[in-house]
Amino acid sequence: MQLRSGGIGRRGLVMSAFSLFAVEFGQAAPDGQAPLAVSLDAAREAHERGEALLIDIREPDEHARGVAAGALLLPMSQLRQRLAEIPVDPGRPVLLICNTQNRSAATLRALRQHGYAHVRFVNGGMSEWVRRGWPVVVPPR
Repeated sequence: MQLRSGGIGRRGLVMSAFSLFAVEFGQAAPDGQAPLAVSLDAAREAHERGEALLIDIREPDEHARGVAAGALLLPMSQLRQRLAEIPVDPGRPVLLICNTQNRSAATLRALRQHGYAHVRFVNGGMSEWVRRGWPVVVPPR
């Protein structure tokens, strides 16, 4: 059996698995910046204590199903136009959340390239938030 899929061989799969392990446990990013991810529990705690800004990057139709109270709603499709809303102060942690973590992880990588070293993404996303029965609010339209 050949382990090549889309140009990723065995080494690529092993490195991807290692990267996911490192992200899951909050190890530093490869470039030495702050960890890439934060657990859902830690994100909720920091957000509710006002220690971090939670930014929900899902689209408005997804927000309509419920968001974490107090989260900044900044759809990924509007990010370029609303970039100034993301704090640049490294002392103000920013946590990106989407539905599962795929879009927030991709957005994080883009933001890191532009100097946002204090931004992390939330493992599990809002789908896991809702699955756990945590409170959500429906934002005004």
